[in-house]
Amino acid sequence: MEECIFCKIANSEIPAKIIAESEKSTAFLDVNPLSKGHTLVVPKSHAETVLDLSEEDWCDMNRLVKDVVARIYDRLSPDGFNIGINMHKAGGQAVEHIHIHIIPRWQGDGGGSVHTIVHNPPQESLEEIHAQLS
Repeated sequence: MEECIFCKIANSEIPAKIIAESEKSTAFLDVNPLSKGHTLVVPKSHAETVLDLSEEDWCDMNRLVKDVVARIYDRLSPDGFNIGINMHKAGGQAVEHIHIHIIPRWQGDGGGSVHTIVHNPPQESLEEIHAQLS
């Protein structure tokens, strides 16, 4: 995609603090980090969401996530991580190119878990939801 900033970063058209790459994915430091080492992993081919990715690209991104987590853990020694994807505007996606956030965490840093993102419990029973999804 011509105007996609993450495509431009992944294809070395604009500078970024790239910390790791694979054949199909790039990992770079977030320009607005939530913590030391906050990294984004993106596919080199344009895809807006996980549903738009090929299986091969999805697997490659996740291998790179694992490698980057190991590197951050080894070199920065965080106490934990939040790793996640914001999908579509309602899910908080700000750039329409899928990206996985790797956010190193330290005890007492004031952050929360993924359980603090939203509080909108379903009205239906788990049995009803299960029937819809299975």
